[in-house]
Amino acid sequence: DLGLINKFDLQILAFDPTPKSIDWISTQNLPKQFILHPVGLANFDGKAKFHPPTNPDHVSATMLERNETKDQAYKVEVKSLKSIMQELGHKSIDLLKMDIEGMEYDVIDDLKAKNILPGQILIEFHHRFKGVGVKKTRDCINTLRQMGYLVYFVSETGEEISFIRKDKLSEKM
Repeated sequence: DLGLINKFDLQILAFDPTPKSIDWISTQNLPKQFILHPVGLANFDGKAKFHPPTNPDHVSATMLERNETKDQAYKVEVKSLKSIMQELGHKSIDLLKMDIEGMEYDVIDDLKAKNILPGQILIEFHHRFKGVGVKKTRDCINTLRQMGYLVYFVSETGEEISFIRKDKLSEKM
């Protein structure tokens, strides 16, 4: 995020309702172009139960069930991308980066249903989570391909995958 701000003078809108993340961000000396909204990204608007990680030193909570921490779950505000865009007055999105702890699958389905097509989508897939599995990631990649996206990067772990819309590629490539 900071690299994009420094190189291109872009505005970065971050969305994270996790209390530990919000607290950490508040201690950082970030440029004015980095704006945190303390709300989560989901496929609906409302309140969602977040289950903290089993290791208390970790930060990332998930809407997926975690029996080990179900007694520590808390509710946070979440919104769909369509609602966020409407509230901010955005007609399009150049780059969407998602690390949303297992909810990326539902959000991609929602983007397809609402015909929201960011130029690029960077996703950390969570098929390693209990009850998710690789098939769900493969299905999501196929959905993105049907939506006109091509894969242009896959991390060594196979969990971070970057997509670009075909119509965003230069004809010179």
